[in-house]
Amino acid sequence: MVRDEIGSISRQSVYDTLTVLTDRGVLRRIQPSGPAALFEARTGDNHHHLVCRQCGRVVDTDCATGETPCLVPVDDGDFVVDEAEVTYRGLCPQCRAAGPGAGADALRVEGPERTDNPTTHR
Repeated sequence: MVRDEIGSISRQSVYDTLTVLTDRGVLRRIQPSGPAALFEARTGDNHHHLVCRQCGRVVDTDCATGETPCLVPVDDGDFVVDEAEVTYRGLCPQCRAAGPGAGADALRVEGPERTDNPTTHR
């Protein structure tokens, strides 16, 4: 998308920019499934993610209990917990409608540039 918009840009420049934006709190790096990282602009809250097992689509979902953190560990090991990450896995409506085996890996792209949900995870 960046190349379409501005022309030539190296992959390393994109990664470096994502790192700077993440370090400054503009983006949040998530890794809900496998080695591919995703970057989202929704930061500063304690939301979670829904991941489709079939197509890999990732969707934001608000905290289950509305508190920060959403989950309290049984044994916190004397940590002061300030964040919880929860990943819900299942089948998205489109994959359920398509039936078993349809569309598997259709939206999977290796690397941080993965774009499963064009509205939130680019």
